[in-house]
Amino acid sequence: MNWTLEVIVVPVSDIDGAKEFYSEKLGFNVDVDSQQGPKFRVVQLTPPGSGCSITLLSKGNQMEPGTLKGVQLCVADLEGARAQLVERGVEVSEIQVFEDGAPRPHREGDSLDMAGFVFLEDPDGNSWAIQQMPGRT
Repeated sequence: MNWTLEVIVVPVSDIDGAKEFYSEKLGFNVDVDSQQGPKFRVVQLTPPGSGCSITLLSKGNQMEPGTLKGVQLCVADLEGARAQLVERGVEVSEIQVFEDGAPRPHREGDSLDMAGFVFLEDPDGNSWAIQQMPGRT
């Protein structure tokens, strides 16, 4: 039996602002934006190339906005991904490499495969890591 991770709920305080951040700043595709009654709206977005989506939830969500930590995206070219985010106005960390279990600044000549990361937060403080993984397109 396959078990696939399809959706991660992201707790936000402002669905419109979060939708703008994830679609326009991070480049996620908007799959669904549907009002499900007077008090419930579903916005689902998917990172390009991903089999897993996120759903933005505010009212009625059991998590407080900004409490989602450690979700990780993977890319083939971390330097290119970081440059794209900076160009779009995202506050993103410098590239870091994990060595002996701790992060350090990236140095020229470092291999970023499996070891290189950048970090960012959405407007509510939900945190994301982006890792360079070989074989990603």
